[in-house]
Amino acid sequence: MNRLLNFINLTSGEEDKDKVLENIKSNTSFRGSAIWILACAIVIASVGLNVNSTAVIIGAMLISPLMGPIIGAGFGLGIFDFALLKRSLKNLAIATIVSLLVSTVYFFLSPFKETQTELLARTSPNIYDILIAFFGGLVGVIAITRVEKGNPIPGVAIATALMPPLCTAGYGLAIGNYKFFLGALYLYTINCVFICIATFLIVKYLEYPIVKQIDARHQKKVKWIISVLIFILLIPSVYFAYHLFQEKKYKEKSELFVESEFIQNGYTILYQKTKFNSNPKKIELVFLNKKFSDPEISSLNRKLKLYGLENTVLLIRQDTTDIKKDILNEINANRSIVNEKERVILKLKEELSQSKYDNKSILSEIKIIFPSVENIAISNHTFNENTDSIKTIPVLIYNAKKELSAEHKDKLERFLAQRFSKKKVEVYMEK
Repeated sequence: MNRLLNFINLTSGEEDKDKVLENIKSNTSFRGSAIWILACAIVIASVGLNVNSTAVIIGAMLISPLMGPIIGAGFGLGIFDFALLKRSLKNLAIATIVSLLVSTVYFFLSPFKETQTELLARTSPNIYDILIAFFGGLVGVIAITRVEKGNPIPGVAIATALMPPLCTAGYGLAIGNYKFFLGALYLYTINCVFICIATFLIVKYLEYPIVKQIDARHQKKVKWIISVLIFILLIPSVYFAYHLFQEKKYKEKSELFVESEFIQNGYTILYQKTKFNSNPKKIELVFLNKKFSDPEISSLNRKLKLYGLENTVLLIRQDTTDIKKDILNEINANRSIVNEKERVILKLKEELSQSKYDNKSILSEIKIIFPSVENIAISNHTFNENTDSIKTIPVLIYNAKKELSAEHKDKLERFLAQRFSKKKVEVYMEK
């Protein structure tokens, strides 16, 4: 047993505690070059998210110096060093604000604002993000307290992923999507909190000496403040973990329900959405061609409890108009702005549609009023190009045995202007 305990003992190979604390304190500061490195790393990460490049995002995370103040805060809590805790939190706040400002400016100026998958992945944290942050924090702190630092630190920087959520929060601010902003900031907060808790636990396990204050009364006050902060930190952490764990379990149960009741019966699902945070919870489904009767829907709702889906309502959307509208609304909500390329394409399509006229249909209408007209060709023509008074006017050229009189020509022009909802249409006879 003793041999096993020695085998897993963390004190073996431990760096001198004073030296570790000195390194921690030096890495919490964000001044001069550290701010520039952080800003550049944020730009690189933002570009990676913008172009959906995982490799670029990983590179930015390796550069990022964000872990320093978070680990410093954990050490400050663990050894009751109020000065270190205060300095770490202050520098973390500075780093967070700088990161948000830089990423917001980048995405605001970037012509490409479409929501890539790498951005979407940072807007809704789950239970795995907590596990990654906690165990990544453990690895990071253990590595820092070793004589031989080894290679874990870069891996921790990548795994805990502090920078991408901050960049995504900046993206949300830049496009005015506060759902993205709050979701990404929530993920960033979870990462910070659980890395800090992991650091606190390792510091306590390794028995780092508590900082002694000169004044006993002041020391008691500092201990009380830090104890309250630890309590405040742990309560939301437990809530985050429990809430995300419950959400994960609920989604697994809802997937089992959908798989057993619909997919295994050969029904093709076009759209599926689970609303865990609503009251009651909702499972919304849209099918390709299956229509359910009211008794069938009622029966399926009763079956929800058999799968452990309490306080849940099954909604089967069968009104195609509403379904299309809802899906389009969801797409628009996730894409707050159409990028430049799409705007150009839409504009060209609009111009193209306006320049197309159904000559055959228009000819049949004209022949009712003017039977002598045998054939026509109509299209938009641009006048006064390269000037400030550029204009586009529909021009109709007709073929007839005899040219229309001035009165008939004027009548035809007024008819066409009303027909096309244009201010003016010009008519000419083919010579």
